Amino acid sequence: MKEKIKIAIADDEELFRKGMYFLLEKSTSFEVLFEAKNGQELIDLLKTSEKRPSIILMDLKMPVLNGVETTKIIHKEYPEIKIIALTSYNGKSFITNMIDAGASSYLTKNTSPKDVIYTIKEVDEKGFYYDQDVMKMIHENLLSSSGKRIKSDLDKNPLSKRELDVLELICSEYTTNEIADKLFISPRTVDGHRNNLLLKTGSKNVAGLVIYGIQKKLVELSPNFNS
Repeated sequence: MKEKIKIAIADDEELFRKGMYFLLEKSTSFEVLFEAKNGQELIDLLKTSEKRPSIILMDLKMPVLNGVETTKIIHKEYPEIKIIALTSYNGKSFITNMIDAGASSYLTKNTSPKDVIYTIKEVDEKGFYYDQDVMKMIHENLLSSSGKRIKSDLDKNPLSKRELDVLELICSEYTTNEIADKLFISPRTVDGHRNNLLLKTGSKNVAGLVIYGIQKKLVELSPNFNS
């Protein structure tokens, strides 16, 4: 039996936290380890808890320490933890700030329970999940200073053919094992290429690699993307 995905929830609205807790606990796929009412409480729980979550559902606007700053800290101290923004705010600046901070996905609180569960599973398995609206916002910000920085770094240390192959498959949402099968290499070798890609592109996580993939036109966007 597959191990349950360990989750933590950070949100200052108790009613929402409890609702999300009961939704996830109803599923046999998840184990909610703890809840926090702000970013500082979440960080304190990460330091003291015997178990560590693999995914955190993170609100943005919280007292004491907000979601963006908390995400930056967690990404630095616990880079293996994936963060899904789950918030009432869907403005462009909120989305881009959270992605820049290292979030692996971005959902609004009017997302259906089914889509929340789907997103958690996708992030757990593939490292990221962006819907078409978020992808569009990412695309609109590709001429930012961060995009230019990535380009200049790669001028000094370009990607190899194999790294480009792995990057293209990551952008196409293949898992590590699926990439290994397609390229006739071991999963460990795939992990090695992924780590090299992270270093060369300056990406914080797999989601950052996907952003680079969009920039290099390795990701196919839907025909109505620009409509």
